Amino acid sequence: MVQEMPKVRVAIIGLGSWGECHLEAFRSLPQVEVVAICDAREELVRQLGEAYSIPDVYTNADELLNRDDVDLVSVVTYEDSHYDPTMKALQSGKHVFVEKPVATNFRESTAMWQTAKEQGRLLVPGHVLRFDPQYAEAHHMLQSGRLGKPVSIYLRRARPRALFETYQRTHTVFELTVNDLDIAIWYAGSEVKSVKAYGRSVMGADVPDLVWACLEFANGALAVIENHWLTPNEANIMMADSVEVVAEQGIIGFEVQHAGLQTWSGQGRDTSALHIHLNRNGRVSGALKEELGYLCDCILSGEDPVQTSIGDAIQGIKVAEAIIESIRTGREIKL
Repeated sequence: MVQEMPKVRVAIIGLGSWGECHLEAFRSLPQVEVVAICDAREELVRQLGEAYSIPDVYTNADELLNRDDVDLVSVVTYEDSHYDPTMKALQSGKHVFVEKPVATNFRESTAMWQTAKEQGRLLVPGHVLRFDPQYAEAHHMLQSGRLGKPVSIYLRRARPRALFETYQRTHTVFELTVNDLDIAIWYAGSEVKSVKAYGRSVMGADVPDLVWACLEFANGALAVIENHWLTPNEANIMMADSVEVVAEQGIIGFEVQHAGLQTWSGQGRDTSALHIHLNRNGRVSGALKEELGYLCDCILSGEDPVQTSIGDAIQGIKVAEAIIESIRTGREIKL
């Protein structure tokens, strides 16, 4: 008799566009069974439950978290709404994958981590770029020692103006910059000791649509992060991101914009980011699938998911608050 493969039983809370990507990625993993999904929008959650053959759907997260047959909860709610479902899931004995930012303030993020440790559960941040082949290979090169220690890290992340209409609900530092903060901390392998930052509101919103931040690390490395929501919509460039790491004995770099599929037509130019998440004819690929698959393998094997780091993620939240404070006051902030 063939023994059935053990599976991680997963529930997803939050089913916006990225939450549905989670659903697609989890369902493509042979070691996973998605047993329940939850979203406040009743019609949406029922439609997705039918489309993806999910047995149980909820509009109330508390009802879902009362179940004792869920191993892992994936929290994909709005950026400032991660704390409550994460805490309740941990307190009910479940592992939690929480999308970035893990929280929008340092106090909540540390409380979440403390609860995870008390409960003996995994709390894993959703920093998918650690599973993107280009970002991961750059880290591998730095870890190998071939190029020496990193001296300067430059990270640029640019998005179209139209997206800011939605995402100005969250400060740019917690929406865009938090991605690059995790990469900078990962590459530097050190804690940030000081921050000087600048912000501008070109489109007149309450939060800046342009942020520059300079970080000094305890090991002497420097990082400059440039983020904005100012790419013209007509350019049809979803991601104009770049990375350059100057190390003692060499340089690593790449540009996301030129690494993906580009299309020129009578309607103009279009760029597609296929490396993060792609579903073609029901076959799912990309960094998100790799990230979630890695976590579920760790749960089944009892291993620590060392490719991710909740400690780094929480340090990123602390630095994000310092960046906001530096923008507000014009001062260098010591951590």
